[in-house]
Amino acid sequence: MLKRIHVNQHLIRSNRRNGENVPPLTVKTSRSNVKAHEVVIDGPSRLVYSPERPLACGARVWIETNAPVIAIADDDCTELR
Repeated sequence: MLKRIHVNQHLIRSNRRNGENVPPLTVKTSRSNVKAHEVVIDGPSRLVYSPERPLACGARVWIETNAPVIAIADDDCTELR
């Protein structure tokens, strides 16, 4: 299953402004969106820059992989295969 991982710049700015720690990373699949502070990719991946065709969320830079991914947020880990 294809996974796309991107950084939400708006959340990073909001975290800094408000003293919060909301997870700014998103792992998107066809089935779910998982928020994370850290992402581990267990295999090959590619970094994509596509300013002419951003993702639906507006991301212009993201990582794509079919490898298993572990998304870590606080004390919670989610494995996406």
